[in-house]
Amino acid sequence: MNGGTAGARGNWSRRRFVAVLGGAAVAPAVAGCGGDGDGSSGAAREAQEAQETATPPRPSSSTSASPEPAPSPSGPRPLYLGTYTSAEGGGKGIGVASYDPSSGRITGRGTITGVPDPSYLAIHPDGGTLYAVNERAKGTVTAVRLSDRKVLGSRATGGAHPCHLSVHPGGRWLLSADYGSGTVAVHRVEASGALGERTATVRHNRPSPGPGQQGPHAHQFITAPDGGHVLAVDLGTDTVYSYRLDERKGTLTEVAQAHTRAGAGPRHLTFHPGGRYAYLANEADDSVAVCAYDAGSGRVTVGAPQSTGAKADPSYPAQFAVTPDGAYAFLANRGDNTLARYAVEADGARLRLLGTVPVHGDFPRQIALSPDGGLLFAANQRSGTVSVFEVDAGSGALRLAGEPFGSPVAVCALPL
Repeated sequence: MNGGTAGARGNWSRRRFVAVLGGAAVAPAVAGCGGDGDGSSGAAREAQEAQETATPPRPSSSTSASPEPAPSPSGPRPLYLGTYTSAEGGGKGIGVASYDPSSGRITGRGTITGVPDPSYLAIHPDGGTLYAVNERAKGTVTAVRLSDRKVLGSRATGGAHPCHLSVHPGGRWLLSADYGSGTVAVHRVEASGALGERTATVRHNRPSPGPGQQGPHAHQFITAPDGGHVLAVDLGTDTVYSYRLDERKGTLTEVAQAHTRAGAGPRHLTFHPGGRYAYLANEADDSVAVCAYDAGSGRVTVGAPQSTGAKADPSYPAQFAVTPDGAYAFLANRGDNTLARYAVEADGARLRLLGTVPVHGDFPRQIALSPDGGLLFAANQRSGTVSVFEVDAGSGALRLAGEPFGSPVAVCALPL
């Protein structure tokens, strides 16, 4: 969401929104689907079968009908949507949809209920389990088995208002970031995909909070391309923390810190496919930076601030998406309501701003590319829509693919 400093400049602040969320009790995690109810309807099966084209499901006790033949790779693909269930006009849980990889058209397929405030989503490397943060005062993370949409349970993060999570590439550890408490956590992932006990929790106690911040605000927790280091981006302390993850115990050891300029408010870091560079979106001062990454030490070096291309004031960059071939990068600008386009040069070491295009929505909270890089999805929080763009592989040009899809308080779109 908006960071602390950015919130002081805008009307849609995280503090204001978190106050609403914090007063809501965590709903029980129960299995179920909205719309058709039992998850075994033809529409539900279509989304499920699209998922199964990539990987077979884990064994399930579901009593649905025998599976139909899997669609061809050109058929519909799964799309999962995050929201705030406790917000006015919010969703009922995790939205389930499919998209046409050729046209970008989205079709709604129901809702996975029993998952409160699923504001960010991640998929297990084997494709069988979906994970969601539950962005509430008593933070939790939830696992959902996709073969039958069964909620496998939730685990406490040990912090407040988790806003991001990711799965370690080895599939054994779930990483999560708590914005409200400035903490990061690691949970064991069981063979079933369910979450085990928390194995680590770290609070970002140093350095001191940046200008306008009252504490640390962990906004992202990801695995670096080398696999052995995990990186936490903290908006409140203007710092990217590097940790060594013990892949046997799930513990964390801090090995380095990288600092932005004071008050930048770093939010999200996205790696170039080459693994040596990454692109940092600084929410509070409306800037971006190219970062060098050293796999041996896990150290990040933050480059000079660059323009987001935004003309509106205020505007809050949210996150980057980089094409699979590493040729282009895109940035969501909230407030300006645009997508910035960059050419990636010098094997990832430089970004050259090409311009911006309207996102055709209000407040693009998160963006994601389809696995082949042919489509870009933008989750527009205030307009409650998901915009889809066709990506020109040769020029990086973006073309709106039909009318945006309505999704209540859309804050995350996960295309598979």
